[in-house]
Formats: sequence, structure tokens, C-alpha cells
Amino acid sequence: MKRLSKPNSLKKNGVDSRKLVFEDNALAIQLFGSHHSHLTIVEKELNITAQAIGNEITLIGEYENINVAADAMTGLYDRLKKGMLVDHHEVEAVLRMASHSGSNVSDADIEVKTRKRTISPRTPTQANYLRAIDKNELVFGIGPAGTGKTYLAVAKAVERLVRGDVDRIILSRPAVEAGEQLGFLPGDMREKVDPYLRPLYDALHDMLPSDQVTKRLENGEIEVAPLAFMRGRTLANAFVILDEAQNTTAVQMKMFLTRLGENARMVVNGDLSQVDLPRGTHSGLRDASEILNNVSGVAFARFTHNDVVRHRLVTNIVKAYDDEELRRRASARYEKGEKSENGV
Repeated sequence: MKRLSKPNSLKKNGVDSRKLVFEDNALAIQLFGSHHSHLTIVEKELNITAQAIGNEITLIGEYENINVAADAMTGLYDRLKKGMLVDHHEVEAVLRMASHSGSNVSDADIEVKTRKRTISPRTPTQANYLRAIDKNELVFGIGPAGTGKTYLAVAKAVERLVRGDVDRIILSRPAVEAGEQLGFLPGDMREKVDPYLRPLYDALHDMLPSDQVTKRLENGEIEVAPLAFMRGRTLANAFVILDEAQNTTAVQMKMFLTRLGENARMVVNGDLSQVDLPRGTHSGLRDASEILNNVSGVAFARFTHNDVVRHRLVTNIVKAYDDEELRRRASARYEKGEKSENGV
């Protein structure tokens, strides 16, 4: 692919244009999308105009924005040349990559291959998270819901199981949700805890055919269990995931982390803004993030509202709550300072 532009016309902080020419006409059609739907996304996200004729596209808008658009379109075209899928989700993902300072559009080419689908990161933090899982025995993913922490971890676990890198997958959650107590739920222990583990089952069914999920659950290659069932075990040759870890106590977290055995990988995920523990109980996830922050072999991926990949409204909701939390903390610090000054 050749990039063509008017070298003397680009002016920072001003409106300008840039032309891109894509050599393969068939790929260019896929790149632009049905009825130029992909270009419409680019225009809306970056507030530019994208005019396509044949295999050429002219980008018109602010200097920085058309550069982001050019990087994104180039990255998407490279995906198509490799035979990879480009749909509106991928367009949005690559735009996030291109827009993020210091990130690389090629981050979107990182792949996690499972039996049912190939998964790529949709934000720079997701890309760093996947790299961390490859390089470290213990990884913490901390941040709001909708950022793909659990989904990507399960994808990595399935990839390693299918490749034969591990013998089994162990998925766990603390059975504490929104103040509810298991004793008040009907059924036996499995029926009581299954609703809490449902997101893990859903992710598995996205990665593997249903018959394989059932078979692997029955033969023990995949185990889904509440955190309490981990006590006293050594988890070797396994990919272990602890989800909703903000609802562990410090004692439970230490217990879980010390289960790590030979040839094992452990991923611990949670959202510290959604702790459902009894008032006054310190979250084990917060405790671990403070104690293990500088321990070799342990990595942390910290997600924000910018990494939410669900409906756009979810991103706005998460940001609104984050902003309110910051406002409350600032207000609390101000009130504390006033009382101190007044000698109260």
C-alpha cells in the first residue's frame, strides 16, 4: 500500500487533507465497509470527512485527527492482507489504538486463538494485559466492568489448554454478591453457586463448542468452583483464574495466591469500585495490589473507563461514577483539612 499526501499542506492545529491509495481494490472495498459503513465510524469518531473513490480515500479534518485516521486505516488494511476479519468492532478497536498516545496500531494484531474464534485486544490496556499473561506467572487485572478482563483471561486459558501447555483450567469466584447470602438460595451447593459463576460459563461457551465444554467439565480438564473450594489444594499444570476478586478478604486472597504450583499461570481480576464485602472488611484485592506491587513475576494491568468495550453508554456511566468518586474523595479531604485547621 502506498500513502500519498500533499507534504507542504499539512499544518498543525489546522484543517487539512491526506490521501491514501490501497493497491488491492477488493480489500479496499472490505476496508471501507458495506455502503462505506466503516468510513462512517471513522468520520464520527474523529470528526473528519472521509471521501472514497475506487481504491483511494481522502481524509479531511484537523491535522492530528486525520493522522489518527490514516494510521487506523493502514492498520486495518494490513489486517485484511493477513486474512484477518475487519468489522465495525475491529474498526472501533483500531481507532482506540491509534488515538491512544504511545500505543501501536499493531497491538490490535495480537491474537488469542480458541476453537470457536480468534480474539484480538480492543484497547492498549487489553494488549498490555495479554502480554503480561504471556510473560508472568501471576497477573492482576484491576478495573471496571466491561473492560474484558475475565473474557480475555478465559480466552488465554482455553488457548493454552487446547495447545497442551496446561492440563486444566480452574475458574473461581468468591460466592459473595451484592450482600446476598447463599444459605437463603434454594438447591444444593452447586445450584447455589452456579448463578455466581455463570459469566465464566458464558465465556467458555464463547471459546469452545458446547459439547467440548460439557466433556471437559465432566473429565476435570475445566473446573468451575467457588473460592472456598480452593483451600488446601496445590494448583499445578493449570491456568487458574479468580474473578470478582474485590470480594475476597485479605486472608482468602493470601490462601488463593499460595495455591500456585509448578507450570501454572494465575490471573486475578476485580473491580475495586464494586466491593460487596461487609462494611469494615478490607478487600483482599486492594491488599494484594499494595503488597505485591513490586514483586518480581507479578504484573498489574490497570483498566479505566477508556477500556470499556461494551455499549458506549456503559463507558459514559463508568466515567460518571469515577468522576463522582473523585469528587467525593476531594470533598472528604477538604472537610478533613478544615477540621484540622479549626482544631476539631
